[in-house]
Amino acid sequence: ERINEELRKKKKKPVTWEPLLLGITKASLNTDSFISAASFQETTRVLTEAAVSGSVDYLKGLKENVIMGRPIPAGTGISRYMNARIEVLGEETEKVEEEEKMQAEPVGHVAQQDIMLHDVSSDVLK
Repeated sequence: ERINEELRKKKKKPVTWEPLLLGITKASLNTDSFISAASFQETTRVLTEAAVSGSVDYLKGLKENVIMGRPIPAGTGISRYMNARIEVLGEETEKVEEEEKMQAEPVGHVAQQDIMLHDVSSDVLK
């Protein structure tokens, strides 16, 4: 009110507002990250489609990094994060490298990144 009084004295237009409640849409499902999309709604469908299509989530955004318990890609450390390469250590290393070579392009419209999730549950089915 005080600011509006000052504006009126200066013969300027006062500040006005009105509350606006926006509904939730499926816009959050339209993302490169299936982890981020699954956290919003239609979790089962999103995860099933990602598993069936062999999708790779490169953990590029804030939401998926928070879900995975990783540092978020933001702030002054962003350049270090973007240039970092995480390598799998141990027996899985060769298998992951082989799978990376076999994938010319990740399924879906996933941006190229350095971090890949590897589902070892598929090994149980073999």
